[in-house]
Amino acid sequence: MQFRNQNKPEKIEPQMAPMIDVVFLLLIFFMLTLKIISPEGDFNINMPAVAQAQTETPKLLPDFKVRLLADAATGQLVEVRFGQRSLGNGPQAFQLLQQTIKEQIAGSPYADEVEIEIDADFDLNYEHVISAVSACTGEISESSDGSKPKISRFVEKIKFAPPRQSQRAAAGG
Repeated sequence: MQFRNQNKPEKIEPQMAPMIDVVFLLLIFFMLTLKIISPEGDFNINMPAVAQAQTETPKLLPDFKVRLLADAATGQLVEVRFGQRSLGNGPQAFQLLQQTIKEQIAGSPYADEVEIEIDADFDLNYEHVISAVSACTGEISESSDGSKPKISRFVEKIKFAPPRQSQRAAAGG
């Protein structure tokens, strides 16, 4: 019979199976308590530099205003105005609006800085607002070789004035 040596300590090794179990339990706990939040959105905002805000450049082309007057009873277009100029009504008014904007910004290197404000009556049918936006943004013309239509862009910055009642409804008629 042999006795163990009392002076020599016995080598104790850590058991790996319980450690792996604890690690997996922690992993599952953190996975279950994780709150997945979708990103709020990608807002492409270009903030101006501080130096640019201090030195304001003069506008080389004015901002344009398009006014769309409506008949309060039917919602039909009564008149299209470009600034103070009356362009009439109907499809020919939008063609004239397109031609006027094209003439105003033709050849200007600052045409991409122009902003158009569309001020439409509250009662106006929406189709007329879309026609005004289409007339302001550009035109599609047939190419000379008949392949692909040519797209000419006029204005990219369009804003809308708050809607207001038509002048005829406000006058009581």
